[in-house]
Amino acid sequence: MSKIYDVIVLGAGPAGLAAGLYAGRSRLSVLIVEKGQDGGQISITDEIENYPGQIVDQPESGPSLIARMTEQAKKFGAERVSDTITEVSLEGEVKVLKSAKAEYQARNVIIATGAHSRPIGCKGEAEFTGKGVSYCATCDANFFEDFEVYVVGGGDSAVEEAMYLTKFARKVTIIHRRDELRAAKSIQEKAFKNEKLHFMWDTVVEEVGGDGILSEMTVKNVKTGELTKIVADEDDGMFGVFGFIGTLPNSKIYEGTGLEMDERGYIPTDADMHTNIPGVFAAGDIRVKSLRQVVTAAADGAIAATQAEKYINELK
Repeated sequence: MSKIYDVIVLGAGPAGLAAGLYAGRSRLSVLIVEKGQDGGQISITDEIENYPGQIVDQPESGPSLIARMTEQAKKFGAERVSDTITEVSLEGEVKVLKSAKAEYQARNVIIATGAHSRPIGCKGEAEFTGKGVSYCATCDANFFEDFEVYVVGGGDSAVEEAMYLTKFARKVTIIHRRDELRAAKSIQEKAFKNEKLHFMWDTVVEEVGGDGILSEMTVKNVKTGELTKIVADEDDGMFGVFGFIGTLPNSKIYEGTGLEMDERGYIPTDADMHTNIPGVFAAGDIRVKSLRQVVTAAADGAIAATQAEKYINELK
């Protein structure tokens, strides 16, 4: 018979690690299951400036922050396993999670498997992620102060993030594959009034490149097929490309399990991270939410673990 944990946390990003340390600190038996690298999206962030409590003027990287979170969870007794869950049964008092090599059981499951940015889909994108290519204006806008920046996308998020970037960059150009934006008209009206915003219509990014840092890009006009190479200003030596063509939740495994998800695959919860299934909570980027940041993910994890403890007490 497998050990029945009080809590199993799926995912070791900020939400999952916060849930693990809060559950462990409450003397619950907790297992954190992570299939890859701790940290999720934050693990590829070279520098973080907006996490509360940082020492001013002392750089903080995503990996260094996550390493401390990992140690905290370990300190409070959270067990760890590296595994890929392939099947879940979430109904009933005991939840069952299966992988190719093991079966895990728990009275509570906290889903913190996160989401990932939909890639732009151009050559060189992976190589220059974190070196000029970004998917988070709130995270990285400061690094492009007084530089030129390009935003790929045409929906609400893309246009809103582009307007946010105009507070930092000297020039922001929206690259959109169509000849008109998909964003709400009210958002478009504000965008067209912004003198720092420019538009490159009927265009997609074919390739990004540079010598270690993003400094050139090839774009293609989808109507004419014409290719144009964009090179960074000589004085700058680099520019930024932000992709805002959507995010993809890591939630496919929960399809058909009875867990409620929205049309995009995100999991709706109440303010206390409860899903529609008793004893199942969701935390972090996989939730339906308005802001996906390290600080909000950590808060979600703490709330979920606290609620899991209450649920355990109710079962007794």
